[in-house]
Amino acid sequence: MRMIKSMTGYGIGRHENGTVKYTVELKSLNSKFLELSLRLPKVVSDRELALRTEASKLIERGKVNITVSAEYVDQTAKASNINAALLKQYYKQLQEIAQEVGETKASIFEMALTMPEVVNANEDAVDEEEGKVLMEAFYTAIANFTKFRQDEGEVLKKDLESRVHLILSYLLQVEEVDGNRIPLIRERLNRYLDEAVGKENVDMNRFEQELVYYIDKLDITEEKVRLKSHCNYFVEALNASDSNGKKLGFISQEIGREINTLGSKANDAHIQQIVVRMKEELEKIKEQLLNVL
Repeated sequence: MRMIKSMTGYGIGRHENGTVKYTVELKSLNSKFLELSLRLPKVVSDRELALRTEASKLIERGKVNITVSAEYVDQTAKASNINAALLKQYYKQLQEIAQEVGETKASIFEMALTMPEVVNANEDAVDEEEGKVLMEAFYTAIANFTKFRQDEGEVLKKDLESRVHLILSYLLQVEEVDGNRIPLIRERLNRYLDEAVGKENVDMNRFEQELVYYIDKLDITEEKVRLKSHCNYFVEALNASDSNGKKLGFISQEIGREINTLGSKANDAHIQQIVVRMKEELEKIKEQLLNVL
């Protein structure tokens, strides 16, 4: 069963064959897309495309840094080569030039070492066996990276569930207040008419028609039903096999829409205070969803 994952992740993998040990390290942060950044030794530069292809399949989304390092048992195996004959030739020529112009000879050797083709790095591509060692380290890093994301995702899931249930508990408070809201509004309007014009001067049929229309505008039954439905759907989606941050984000937008409508229609100070607390929890949910894969 698939569970939600955090976009923040870390994983390291090592593998060796007696000749070389490869270490692959992965780090990721939030991103709407997959952004891969690879740092590889020159000796495995020809493997970059293969690593990118596998990473794209297995990581999905996030700003990901992949660092590869190689340690050879024989430190001279990939050492740079010095062209001794060419070095001597450069050194001799530089000495002669220095003598002619009267310059010091102190740095001539260092200059000769920097001349073209004196030092050639051994950049032979790795063979198939060494390539397998690299990929084993990579897949180990991916496994640890995925486990890290899943563990972080479980923490996020518990936090998101608790905040949605908190919104539902606030909805129960709204329902408790809402039971007396309409009768109190009706009573207040009746009292206002009595004081303003006197009941004998009021067309009660017209008053009742206007009152029904007004109260209908204040009715929040549909908003309460939809808000409860969206919250339950959020929890259901959170535990579904296809759960992901984008889907949960869409549902949270619907939750926010119902909360806003509920607050604007209620025309009640107590309910609006509860709505503010709902909005606070929803904002925290949206912040957390930015880190859900």
